[in-house]
Amino acid sequence: MADAADRVTRVAADLLDSAAAEGRRQSRSAKQQLDHWARVGRAVSSQHTAARQRVEAALAGQLELRELSVEEGVVFNAEISAAIQESLANANYGQVLSKRGVTTVALNDAGELVEQRPDGISMTVSPTRRAARLGK
Repeated sequence: MADAADRVTRVAADLLDSAAAEGRRQSRSAKQQLDHWARVGRAVSSQHTAARQRVEAALAGQLELRELSVEEGVVFNAEISAAIQESLANANYGQVLSKRGVTTVALNDAGELVEQRPDGISMTVSPTRRAARLGK
């Protein structure tokens, strides 16, 4: 099969590192290993077998985990792990905490300390307040 034109995309660093390590064992480049994993994942995800339906039912909380086979449990765990990693990568904990009435402080992309208040107001913290907040 001819390769389609590649597109530039970002990949999580831990996946790239794992792909490089596994690729060495499989005589593949990191890109080839990522492509392989993506194709295998696509094939597994597109299957609507009874086993896949059981995994989806367990993910939805409609089937007890102990009722899954060992192989179904592996797929279930992989789905949960991927969902957790995606959630962590996309979470904005400052926003979550501010909705709960907690004032948060974080560094922005410019390295400035920004305070996010529960009322939704964000403000850059002055260098003097920054030093005080950082205990300097």
